[in-house]
Amino acid sequence: MTIIDISRTLTHDLSVWPGSDPFVLETTLRKRDGASVNVTRLIIGAHTGTHADAPYHFDDDGVTMEDVDLRPFWGLAQVVTIHKPAGPLFPADFAAYDLTRAPRLLVRTPIGDLPHSQFPPAIPHPSPALADFLNAQGVILYGTDAPSMDAVDSQDLPGHHALLRNRVAILEGLDLNNAPDGLYELVALPLKIGGGDGSPVRAALQPYQKD
Repeated sequence: MTIIDISRTLTHDLSVWPGSDPFVLETTLRKRDGASVNVTRLIIGAHTGTHADAPYHFDDDGVTMEDVDLRPFWGLAQVVTIHKPAGPLFPADFAAYDLTRAPRLLVRTPIGDLPHSQFPPAIPHPSPALADFLNAQGVILYGTDAPSMDAVDSQDLPGHHALLRNRVAILEGLDLNNAPDGLYELVALPLKIGGGDGSPVRAALQPYQKD
């Protein structure tokens, strides 16, 4: 079985949203100091590294993480490559692909070429028109290596809201460098965080083999 890890490693120098606290791994017990075990404490934002957004992240009336439907985060997915470096993405940008092949779409962009320690100044992101198109193609999850579904300086977040309106789940901060375009089985389950607006995930792919 080939498993491709498409998660970003959580380290102290992993880029986070500007103004957010960095990831911290703090040791609280050490065997070498006489403790029976090694124990660490994590300090982490809900949107650090590879993560899922809950609707509550951008909608006060949206569900929080413990009530997010898990089905979009497990199942058949298609990886595609888009070369547009920044700005809104439209259906025409995906003309080379048949998006009906899988209900989960994972989009590799030029953001994936940046070091994980570097936050991008601008990103490609789904337009409302693309969100409507994805719904028509039967897509239930949109994943990307970018850190957001909207421009970095966006305040009204039209991409996020359009995806929610079209019942498309959100997965951000992927590392797709070792996943060539094609079909896979995806697993990227978020944590069950009561009241949470997002959650880190351990995302992985297995090449799809039709029975």
